[in-house]
Amino acid sequence: LRLLEAAAHVGGRVCSRPFASGLVEMGAHWIHGPSPGNPVFCLATHYGLLGPEAAQEENQRVEAGGHPPLPCITYGSSGKVLDSHTVSKAHNLFDTLLASARAFKGAQVLPTPSVGQYLRDEITRRVPTLEGTKEDARQLCLAILASCFKLECCISGTHSMDLVALEPFGEYISLPGLDCTFPGGYSSLANHMLSALPEGTVLLNKAVRTIQWQGSFHEEGDNARDFPVRVECEDGDSFLADHVIITVPLGFLKEHHLDFFEPRLPKQKAEAIHRLGFGTNNKIFLEFEEPFWEPQQQLLEVVWEDESPLEEPSNDLEASWFKKLIGFVVLQPPEQHGHVLCGFIAGKESEYMETLSDAEVLSTMTCVLRTVTGNPCLPTPRRVLRSQWHSSPYTRGSYSYVAVGSSGDDIDVLAQPLPEDPKDPRPLQLLFAGEATHRTFYSTTHGALLSGWREAERLIQLIEA
Repeated sequence: LRLLEAAAHVGGRVCSRPFASGLVEMGAHWIHGPSPGNPVFCLATHYGLLGPEAAQEENQRVEAGGHPPLPCITYGSSGKVLDSHTVSKAHNLFDTLLASARAFKGAQVLPTPSVGQYLRDEITRRVPTLEGTKEDARQLCLAILASCFKLECCISGTHSMDLVALEPFGEYISLPGLDCTFPGGYSSLANHMLSALPEGTVLLNKAVRTIQWQGSFHEEGDNARDFPVRVECEDGDSFLADHVIITVPLGFLKEHHLDFFEPRLPKQKAEAIHRLGFGTNNKIFLEFEEPFWEPQQQLLEVVWEDESPLEEPSNDLEASWFKKLIGFVVLQPPEQHGHVLCGFIAGKESEYMETLSDAEVLSTMTCVLRTVTGNPCLPTPRRVLRSQWHSSPYTRGSYSYVAVGSSGDDIDVLAQPLPEDPKDPRPLQLLFAGEATHRTFYSTTHGALLSGWREAERLIQLIEA
């Protein structure tokens, strides 16, 4: 058994880094749906990696629908805190429409191809009745709804909800439980899992260049045994294998599958890779000397009051990239993290942010916070740290979604092992795992974990047969 990791750390998109007085998550942040049906939660509990709140049974039963209900304050771009009742009404409308979008699972006739278009059509239908006849109130409601779209882009890992297919949207399953974090960092889970492996099993900084399959390869000086697969690494090393489980992100496969496999992947699998969606969701961490927020506030939302989901957003990324930011989560508890805000931003704006310097990002975030709080003297954050998943050569984005033109069937095709012929004398040469190969838990860590177990089980059954 060999585990080849292209990066300098194990875990891939699970990556905890020191920042301020604690750790921050560059990738996977929460256990989504921490309850007995979530294998990540079960493993974390087994290893003793979670805080006492996560163990409470009432927390495990909460139906959060993938949206952690954090105590929230909403700032408007006019520099004032928005009325919580108005914000809540707009959020409830959006949540209702989102739930109705999920009801098209399996539908033969669809009103629109995308989730975004469906939501906009429904909002347009309801706009005349929004907030009575007061134009200002109606515009504010639309601005809040525009921020809801941005949040959903972060959750779906997409540039626009217009790219997300409507029919399969309801296939994604949200597990019950109040989302929770790892006090010792998400990477503590990967480290515990790997500690059981024999020394030398895991090889870091071992990027793979090509995977040759359907071959007949021999170890040097040993012609008695041949292997169907050879894995060639960027550093010139090669490994012969009977079976290879491939867990590279879909973003990497989209760019490299043509030259990553010899022979190339079958047409059906290549087309599934092409059709499925893979977008970018990044984080911007800001450390402050002192908090400007109240202790009970855990989410600082930002609404640009002149925006509407019914109008085309600006294409001028340089001038407006920061407006895609949904706001900031306050990292808890401050005794562990210091005074740290974590901003979330998705899509092309997120990818543009990666091209800027730390100083430019810090300056822009300071400007945004001074604008929305109405405090021109708000202190500059002490430090900034951001993720750059689109620039990362081995991920090229954050996680997958089912794009317009694709379906859950494409996820299943991507997950199918090769060779395709079940009667092939050398079966299961290439097996495929990772979040993008799990039909109902795509985009999640528990989906990734279950997909790995699924492929391991295939091999176990083959060996035991």
